[in-house]
Amino acid sequence: MQFESSNGSNTFSVENITLANSSVGTVEVIKNIGNPNSSKKIAYVVGVHPLEHEVHETLIKILPNRTGLNYCYDIYVINVTENVGHYGEGLSDDEDPGRQNGQNLAHEFVYPEINDGGYDLAIDVHSNVGAYPYKTFVFSPVKESISVDYANEIANNCPNISYYAPDSTTSGPFLTIPLNENGIPAFYFEEYSFAPQDVKDEHILELIHAVDNLNF
Repeated sequence: MQFESSNGSNTFSVENITLANSSVGTVEVIKNIGNPNSSKKIAYVVGVHPLEHEVHETLIKILPNRTGLNYCYDIYVINVTENVGHYGEGLSDDEDPGRQNGQNLAHEFVYPEINDGGYDLAIDVHSNVGAYPYKTFVFSPVKESISVDYANEIANNCPNISYYAPDSTTSGPFLTIPLNENGIPAFYFEEYSFAPQDVKDEHILELIHAVDNLNF
């Protein structure tokens, strides 16, 4: 796979590997983005909840094209194909088969790859319909963990990203919580689903640059 660099003059290759092709969806990983020679490796995860695809697509569009990054990045891409659904159906989290399919794919195929992959950090990218006090925010589902410190550092260095922790998460037990419990810091990035695309782009760029300047 080839991506054009941010200055439009160079291209570079990264590796795209299929991890799973199941009856409910696929899982791929885009590997070695940024600085493959870095001793620090960070995983982004997109697609756990399929209706939130616009922010997932935004990260995939922007991150591989950034030049001069300090760290090495892999993007785990979950593509739910069964029972994707649509906004407005009124289903609860427990009743939404598309969300559950994505969570199951994350736990079965993404979690072990990150857990055994020598990563220093994992970021699970989501979006929301605006029901929280903040629309664009980061948080860790494990309150007493270094991931809280990393997420707070991101919020402190991003003018448009806050730190806000909801009371619970449906996807936490499938990915971010077990990662934290096994010593791999993992936190969420939440974007507002209905933000204009240029705003999504701006916020993803803020996130990318702040993560790339974390002091591990």
